[in-house]
Amino acid sequence: MRPVIVQMDGSILLDVHHPQVEAARQVLAKFAELEKSPDHFHTYRVTALSLWNAAAAGHRAAELIEQLKTLSRYELPLPIVRFITETMDRYGILELRKGQHGLILASSDPLVLTEITHHKTIQGLVRKVLSDSAIEVPLLSRGAIKVALTKMGYPVKDLAGYTEGQPLSFALKRHLSDGRSFFLRDYQERAANAFHEGGALTGGSGVLTLPCGAGKTVIGLRAMELLQTSTLILAANVTAARQWIRECLDKTTLTEEEVAEYSGESKRTAPVTVATYQILSYRPRGQEDFPHLTLLSEHNWGLIIYDEVHLLPAPVFRVTAEIQARRRLGLTATLVREDGREDEVFSLIGPKKFDAPWKELEAEGWIATAICTEVRVTLTDIERRLYAQAELREKARIAAEAQRKDDAVVELVTRHKDESVLVIGQYVDQLQRIAARLNAPLITGSLRQKERERLYSAFRTGEIHVLVVSKVANFSIDLPDASVAIQVSGAFGSRQEEAQRLGRIMRPKAEGMLAHFYTLVAKETKDQEFALSRQRFLTEQGYEYQILDQEELVLQEVTQRQ
Repeated sequence: MRPVIVQMDGSILLDVHHPQVEAARQVLAKFAELEKSPDHFHTYRVTALSLWNAAAAGHRAAELIEQLKTLSRYELPLPIVRFITETMDRYGILELRKGQHGLILASSDPLVLTEITHHKTIQGLVRKVLSDSAIEVPLLSRGAIKVALTKMGYPVKDLAGYTEGQPLSFALKRHLSDGRSFFLRDYQERAANAFHEGGALTGGSGVLTLPCGAGKTVIGLRAMELLQTSTLILAANVTAARQWIRECLDKTTLTEEEVAEYSGESKRTAPVTVATYQILSYRPRGQEDFPHLTLLSEHNWGLIIYDEVHLLPAPVFRVTAEIQARRRLGLTATLVREDGREDEVFSLIGPKKFDAPWKELEAEGWIATAICTEVRVTLTDIERRLYAQAELREKARIAAEAQRKDDAVVELVTRHKDESVLVIGQYVDQLQRIAARLNAPLITGSLRQKERERLYSAFRTGEIHVLVVSKVANFSIDLPDASVAIQVSGAFGSRQEEAQRLGRIMRPKAEGMLAHFYTLVAKETKDQEFALSRQRFLTEQGYEYQILDQEELVLQEVTQRQ
């Protein structure tokens, strides 16, 4: 009896009660995507994109099929074996190289080239047919042709190289300003090397996925050190941008003159410039142009780092297609995009080059051990009546803002009164209500940046033990002492948001202290449906959710007090 059942339709069932479940999960994560995670069997699916990412990361079809055979309860269906082999073999059939007058798209299979050049989306990108196995493409079409061919099912291996950018000499420090030794963890070094590939043409573009708290910023700094070139760093918000700047100055020999912020509050550029997605995708009312997008192309960058690459806005995607000659590094905790544009991240930023399993890093002590609990509350009679009469979208809002969630928050904060607690939600009205009841400060998008940073600082130092935050705290907020997160509402079924919010409490804790992640859910509503979807990503990482009714939570509190 083995843990995996492979089915003809490309789905793979994983028996979560099997003693080999963790080993099986690590194998499946290389080439399959988690779709469903009910109690007994989790459903994975093999897709073309998941297989191309596996191929780009150096895995081979024969290797994956052999591993699958050792895990499979029954003989592998022949169509699935063929699909894995044929799909992975497609990665590299087409290669893009630098030519004398443009780019050369070459194929080891002339019939593939014949097929794609007869496609309407490709015909307009062909400058000249060189032979039955090569065509010439304009330099500026590098991104467009990669996106088009990926959508056609022929992912391109891009070997056209990169511009070197303005040279920048610096190094990572061996000791920090407070005297502590500084060194890269083994997986951080491996991640940076997977991106760089020793300077080979196959290196220089790609995505690294690691859990929040695992030190993605340090990996970015190491990639910069390997390349020694001017770098543009794109961050999710001003707080995240300033954290990058602090890390650059704290952990490298870069000076304040060599590092600049480009945001709504500052427009300075330097050899290392940290900008926000908001400023790049800003468009004045009534105008068609995005005035700050020129930052990506007008400076001689040798590297562009896309932090939280799963958030990449559409305008930045567009310009990224035009600047394929620059090295590109994407950093994220999850490649899941709610708009379904993962294939464009693959084409324009690069394939996934490194993936660090959350539970593996937890076992090694690099991130905190997390306990995930779903607390279910019931709607009041008034809310039930409103819910029954509401339209679909309004149903979701009523359930998300259920009044009894407030009581559950108070109970949980009391339970963890000696710890640092984050209460996170989507709706400002709900958060204002909870903050008033807890007598705790509230951070939303309307709060000025200076006041946000003051509150974050007070939370870090222990002056404040409870902080209520909106979705502005989903990304890149460094709050190392936060050990409890209480999620009261979210962006519907967003898996990437679930991963980011758990990430707020994943920094290693003193003396083995556990991290607790609570999700409050209105029972038998759309809220409960969305919760199942949101948990899929964390389930893929090996986390299990304990489910409690609010009454059980209260009973636990009473028992503990006695």
